Order: sequence, then structure tokens, then C-alpha cells
Amino acid sequence: MAADAHAPTASEYIVHHLQHLQNIKQKSVIDFSVINYDSIVVAGVLGLLGIFVLWLAARKATSGVPGRFQAAVEILVEMVDNQAKANIHNAQSRKFIAPLALTVFVWIFLMNAMDMLPVDLLPYLWQGATADEHAYLRVVPTADLSTTLGLSFAVLVLCLFYSVKIKGMGGWAHELVTAPFGTSKNPVFALILGVVNLLMQVIEYVAKTVSHGMRLFGNMYAGELVFMLIALMGGAAAMSLSGVLLPVGHIIAGSIWAIFHILVITLQAFIFMMLTLIYLGQAHEAH
Repeated sequence: MAADAHAPTASEYIVHHLQHLQNIKQKSVIDFSVINYDSIVVAGVLGLLGIFVLWLAARKATSGVPGRFQAAVEILVEMVDNQAKANIHNAQSRKFIAPLALTVFVWIFLMNAMDMLPVDLLPYLWQGATADEHAYLRVVPTADLSTTLGLSFAVLVLCLFYSVKIKGMGGWAHELVTAPFGTSKNPVFALILGVVNLLMQVIEYVAKTVSHGMRLFGNMYAGELVFMLIALMGGAAAMSLSGVLLPVGHIIAGSIWAIFHILVITLQAFIFMMLTLIYLGQAHEAH
């Protein structure tokens, strides 16, 4: 069976699926005027879905024997609360940070879980709705670096806020120029150490923020690519009789990777939540 003359090549297929629905065509690798509408809309819808699920659990909560849904949510809430207590020793701060950690875990889990949908399902429906075969749509917000770095930057802002709130502006400023190498009674050495300490603090904040976002992005981006490669196995079978065994491999590989990926999407949500708690806990501690 001959291949369709208009069928995309493997590289064209992957490049198409890696394009965002954007306001303008991106002119460079870093272009702050570009808005990825698909990431914003999908993340917003999933955020509302997460709020609805937790609200539903709270509304149906009973002091009697809980149902399966309530029990599952209670286990999740208790797990997050225990982690918050282990990292945030300020009870007043936990009133905000513990619900924040729960929100982070649920929201990122839902965004990661979009990777479990068939690769071509939503893009195909979007193309049909827009009557444009070249319409772009990416449905995994956490495979978008702007999403993950946006989340990690929000954590950085909270860390700075709690550093000032707990230690005071003067205490935090003093920490910036005295940690991690301390200071000296000699004015010259004190100045040199102050500059070095400040540079180390800035590097630490930047490194934590970038690695926090890049870790989640890298894992979800790689998972998305694997699903695309597996999808190509099924497409190759449609173009050649010699590929009749590829659909079998497509199903087997897809099933194995999907089962494994359930662990990945859960673990990545948990890791991001834990790092959020750890960084906020460090903001409460004096060096």
C-alpha cells in the first residue's frame, strides 16, 4: 500500500506537535512577546477542575464512615499536611503553605496527566473545529518551559516574601551578606566577604528557581516525545505492508509506557511540591 503523498514525515509530524497555539510567530528562542494560549487555557481549565474536585470532597465530607472518594482525598490531604509540618515549623505560615502545597500537587498532577491522552486526539479535534489542518495545539502545560518556570518563579517570590516576613528586612539583608561564609571584623575582609556572600546567595536563588522549573519541564517534555515516537509506530504501519507488526508493537509499547508514565506524572508532581515546601522551609530558617 503506497504512502499518501501528502502524509507528513516523522520529523514533520513531531515538529507539528511541538508547536504551540500562539498569538504571534516566535522570532527567536527567547521572545517575551509570545503567549502560548494552549498552555494558559489548559492549565486554567485543569486548575478549575482541581478546585471543583476538592470542593466536592469537602462538601460531601462526613464525620461518619467515609466513602472511597472522601477517604482518598483525606489520605492526600493528610500526606501533604504531614510534609508541611516536617518542613515548615511555623504554625501560622502552615495555614497558607499547606493548602498551597496541596494545590500545587493536584494542579501539577492534572497538568501532567494530560500526557496520558492519545497524542492526536485533542489536536485533531481542534483542527476540525478550526477547519485548519495546520492548526497547532499542545495539551501538556508542564511540557512548556514558560509554565514550569512561571511556577518556580512564583515559589521564588514566596520565598523572598517569607524571608522578609520571618526575619525582617534588616535580618534578611544581613543574612544576604554574611551567609554562607560569615563576616570579619576587618573592614576590608568584611567588604570582600559581603560581596562574595551576596553573589553566592543570588546564584543559589537563581539555581534553585531554574532547576525547580527545568526538572519538571525536562521530564514531561521527554515523556511527550516518547508518546509521539510510539504514535509514529502505528502511522508507519499504515504506509507499508512490511509494517504489519508495528500496530502490535505500538499497542504494547504504548501500554507499557503509559503504565510507567503514571508513576512519572505522580512522582514529578510530588517532587515539585516537596521542593516548594523545602525552599519555603529554608526561607523560615536563619543561616
